[in-house]
Amino acid sequence: VQLQASGGGLVQAGGSLRLSCEVSGESLDYYAIGWLRQAPGKEREWVSCISSRGDDTYYSDSVKGRFTISRDNDKNTVYLQMNSLKPEDTSVYSCAAGYAGYHRAGCSLRGDYDWWGQGTLVTVSS
Repeated sequence: VQLQASGGGLVQAGGSLRLSCEVSGESLDYYAIGWLRQAPGKEREWVSCISSRGDDTYYSDSVKGRFTISRDNDKNTVYLQMNSLKPEDTSVYSCAAGYAGYHRAGCSLRGDYDWWGQGTLVTVSS
């Protein structure tokens, strides 16, 4: 399984960005996907995840109500819509995949993933 995150960039505080995580090598129908971020000097933070079934989603408290995760299995892509961005959201965002089985419930914000992709930088200016 290969993952590639894209869509990062520079945005002003209060603005929005949509990140994409394109998955190749396997069908997304079998994998839960998580988004994580890590800023220089800070610990890694798992911010969101979505089940292979697509109807279970979870968010960290720091992004709840502002970020929305979704998936398009036909395109083998998972999205992270980020609204009301804050300077503290500045980070490198990456996605990861964990085998879950066909259209299963549940996903993890604890990092229980098997494959990780390269990140995309999000910079939020004040």
